[in-house]
Amino acid sequence: MENVIEVRDLEKSFQNQLALKKVSFQVKKGETIGFLGPSGSGKTTTIKILTAQLHATAGEVKVFGEPIAKLKDPTYMKRIGILTDNSGLYERLSIYDNLALYCDLYEVEKKRIAEVLATVNLIEESQKIVQKLSKGMKQRVTLARAMLHQPELLFLDEPTSALDPVNTMHIHQGLKKLNQEGTTIFLTTHDMQEAETICDRVAFLHNGEVSLMDTPENIKTQQSTSSISLLLRDNRKVVVQKDEAGAKEIYNYMKVGEIVSIHSDEPTLGDVFVKLTGRKLL
Repeated sequence: MENVIEVRDLEKSFQNQLALKKVSFQVKKGETIGFLGPSGSGKTTTIKILTAQLHATAGEVKVFGEPIAKLKDPTYMKRIGILTDNSGLYERLSIYDNLALYCDLYEVEKKRIAEVLATVNLIEESQKIVQKLSKGMKQRVTLARAMLHQPELLFLDEPTSALDPVNTMHIHQGLKKLNQEGTTIFLTTHDMQEAETICDRVAFLHNGEVSLMDTPENIKTQQSTSSISLLLRDNRKVVVQKDEAGAKEIYNYMKVGEIVSIHSDEPTLGDVFVKLTGRKLL
């Protein structure tokens, strides 16, 4: 499987302060990759370099096998979608008219507008003026615009940061569908649950460095303990080991109907991040 993104020894400095330090990774075609970390960890800097909005101080970055400068070519721009903190929406136009302009730009049929508005749960608000929208609604319009032309590669910087759980669920379902249709997705987030829901692989970014990169399942398994927690009917919590003796103990509790719930003591991605970096995600 070909690499859509290739990054080697990427560095970025701002006024002699190193924001990214020797960052290296690859993203394969068809993957959904998440760069995870708290504010100030270098997530947005990374995505802005990958989308040619910032120049790297050092290192090599390729997208579609070409140097990042190629992204400024209109031919390549049509192959990607971008959601960052710069909305670029026309405030005095309606949601529909904003998207219609981008349909003309990307040579996309207008019927696609209804599809993307359904994905971001805005189908009933298509005639609302952008200037009157809430921050969360504007974010959804911008995301709809980024997905409008079904790009080969979609960059998303904190795609659901201002959204409620219901709309977040709609977005996740839409992104999964887009990925199944062939779009490679690179997103940044501090929401570990979001990463577990939609990402094939995740990278922990801490102080400008990638401290770990793997599938969510592998990361949690590698950091898990060898115990299982039982909640009994008298609200007692009992911890047993994952061995023959533990299995017998579980059986004995089950035989007399004492078990309310059973949980493997597997950490969340957030637990692992805190353990590795000593930092919280807020």
